[in-house]
Amino acid sequence: MLCRRISSNGDSGSAPVYLNVYDLTPINGYAYWFGLGVYHSGVQVHGIEFAFGAHEYPSTGIFEGEPKQCDGFKFRRSILIGKTDLSQAEVRSLMEELGKDYRGNAYNLITKNCNHFCNQVCMKLTGNSIPSWVNRLARIGWICNCVLPATLNSTKFGQNRVKKKTSEEEEEEEEKKKKESPIVQTAEIAASNSSSSSSSSPTILRRGRSRTRRPRPPPSPLIPTSNS
Repeated sequence: MLCRRISSNGDSGSAPVYLNVYDLTPINGYAYWFGLGVYHSGVQVHGIEFAFGAHEYPSTGIFEGEPKQCDGFKFRRSILIGKTDLSQAEVRSLMEELGKDYRGNAYNLITKNCNHFCNQVCMKLTGNSIPSWVNRLARIGWICNCVLPATLNSTKFGQNRVKKKTSEEEEEEEEKKKKESPIVQTAEIAASNSSSSSSSSPTILRRGRSRTRRPRPPPSPLIPTSNS
């Protein structure tokens, strides 16, 4: 349990807390200046960056890495959120506690994404929230969630996962197997007949020669010569 109270102004601690922001799309190069864009973020404290990502299992989706080096994303900027008095061990305990709620299979682009996670962490560490533009997409998406592509609601970030096949994909595979099976069986039968004919042909030839073989005629009798 973390029993140390965190100051509301976030400036009385000793360890700085940064929000590292990454671009998810090249469009951010233009949208950023209008306060828009699609971003991934992580919280840097004690030289470690903590972030939240998705996977298929009900275990924690919180992962850690080297600051400003999140694979697959382009680093944009680092923002000082405040300071904290929590030690490195206490920060890890906080992440373990948050991991019960931020599970890998609970990730949702609109309601529980990496930016929601970073905002909660920053609030607990410093009492300050992250800039609103970082997670503006989630608020816009909540209003018009019905028109967003369904794939956006289960976007997976930085995690290896096993792809689950839909029922439609399974039906397509079954139909494909049924169409291919007669061809495969025909090919197998043809190959079987070819091998059997090649293996039996020498026997047929041998039998043909043995049946057409004729006995040799007996040698002609010697004609005796008369003695003169």
